[in-house]
Amino acid sequence: MEILSENACFGGVQGVYSHASQATDCQMTFGLFLPAEAEDGPVPVLWYLSGLTCTHENAMTKAGAQGWAAEHGIALVFPDTSPRGEGVADDDAFDLGQGAGFYVNATQSPWAPHFRMWDYIAEDLPRVLFNNFAIDGDRQAITGHSMGGHGALTLAMSLPGRFTSVSAFAPISNPTASDWGRKQFAAYLGDDENLWAAHDSSHLMRERGFDGPVLVDTGTSDQFLDLLRPEALAAACAERRQQATLRMQPGYDHSYYFISTFMEDHVAFHAEALYTG
Repeated sequence: MEILSENACFGGVQGVYSHASQATDCQMTFGLFLPAEAEDGPVPVLWYLSGLTCTHENAMTKAGAQGWAAEHGIALVFPDTSPRGEGVADDDAFDLGQGAGFYVNATQSPWAPHFRMWDYIAEDLPRVLFNNFAIDGDRQAITGHSMGGHGALTLAMSLPGRFTSVSAFAPISNPTASDWGRKQFAAYLGDDENLWAAHDSSHLMRERGFDGPVLVDTGTSDQFLDLLRPEALAAACAERRQQATLRMQPGYDHSYYFISTFMEDHVAFHAEALYTG
């Protein structure tokens, strides 16, 4: 693992690191905020999965999360959204290829050799974190934005017992019925739509639910609202009678202005679960 940068931040350290990933078979970069409490022993961690076109850096610099995490003594990890580098497949479209891994393990050419973001988030990066930093693997929570909100919800429901809580900002909630999902799932996973359902949070909510608290915020002025389909997730939560807080925030769009406005709420939500759950 290579240290790319480390900066003092709210009494802790905001670092950026690079490592050779077994899952994606390429170098991956991630950001990690460690609060001051990490100097004394392992701290809980909140995963933040970013959206389309983002790298590890967008949320790290724009979400305003470190200050709130420092108040609660929580680490934050900011993974990249896809494999990158020479020899990694890409596409001219912004919503496919590099920057658009969709948190799945691709099975189709030319994506299969490197686009294994599910394994990267579920297995590979956790190993790196727990082996190299003072992070408590028994106290994890997860959140994300847009494509990352999709990833947070699907990972949380598919890995029972891994995360104490899950939240999302404007998640792609029903990708099997959206152009943000059908296009990518066909490219990465093939034409068998039965395989897609395992990566659709509305389907997973109906089938499995989540054994813990759920918080989702979406803006009523989100320019991508028809692609996000928050109503599908709301219907699934109601059908399952899932413990969940689903909020439509008046006037907010899809941007980091929206995310930074409600980040305090989300960090506090996870802190309560991490310390009492």
